[in-house]
Amino acid sequence: MPPFRGMPYDYPPAFCYPLTELCMYVLFVLCCMHAWKKGAGSMAYLLGGLGFGLLLEYVNVASSGGYVYGKFWVMFGTAPNDIPLCIGMGWAVIMYTARLITDSFGLPVWAAAAIDTLLAINIDLSMDVVAYRLHMWHWDWEHRAGIEFSLTGQWFGVPYGNFYGWLLVVFYYSVFARLLEKSPWKRLYVWRISTPLLSILLSQVALFVSLFPLADWLKQFGITSAHRFVTLLIIFAAMAILGFRKRNLLIGTRLPIVTWLVPAWFHVYFICWFFGAGFYKENGWMTFWSVANFTAGIVIHWLLYRYLHQRPRLVRVS
Repeated sequence: MPPFRGMPYDYPPAFCYPLTELCMYVLFVLCCMHAWKKGAGSMAYLLGGLGFGLLLEYVNVASSGGYVYGKFWVMFGTAPNDIPLCIGMGWAVIMYTARLITDSFGLPVWAAAAIDTLLAINIDLSMDVVAYRLHMWHWDWEHRAGIEFSLTGQWFGVPYGNFYGWLLVVFYYSVFARLLEKSPWKRLYVWRISTPLLSILLSQVALFVSLFPLADWLKQFGITSAHRFVTLLIIFAAMAILGFRKRNLLIGTRLPIVTWLVPAWFHVYFICWFFGAGFYKENGWMTFWSVANFTAGIVIHWLLYRYLHQRPRLVRVS
């Protein structure tokens, strides 16, 4: 019998959650190894992403954010308000590897943060629809709008507010960290390792304002989470395009393996479950967009790597 009303899917095979969790641990360890070689600032940014991911997930679940997690090996908190360690690691590796890519282009701060965000949301669009149907996490449509919307509500059962939140989380953490790193105290070791903590605090405040007072105020004008999500996508895309024109890098720089391994794992792993578990039979449009997003992820990263790995030459800031 399916574990949730309105969801026709039973729990996945027993190996699904452990496999997902183990893969996340491996990706996190690989990122840690890379960050350790780069120095204290990189390690602090990666660990800060882990702390920020766990904090925001716990706050959302504990404050009745409308979803609960499935049971993984390592969970923090008390059921049903407990969160998996691997989810925080997922946030960390996605934000860390996205930044490795944008740092290689020598982009302005705001453009770099915007591209970090777009790379992250591309992963989430591949992951959420599938993970939701695998019961890795579950949105409470029964109390949100009715169980009949469990598979059809908003983005095939995934609230648009979730994607809006993803955009804000990645952008705030990236931009605050980059701005703080430009501080006059940036040469101090203590400042470098404390920058992520300050970034988390500033990001959490900005996130709270964006998700609650600002969102409530915009609702008075009929501006929904879908409107906010699409508007931010357009703004970040414009910032990325304008900023990319001011890049300053040495083409020919080789990116570390984790920068393609992390997005590749997320895209390939969840598209395999999408077809392997038979979710593609549910909705033709969902299948179309899942394949389109998967393809977009491949094309975007291929173009970025192809551009970086050209014959070495200097591209100056315009």
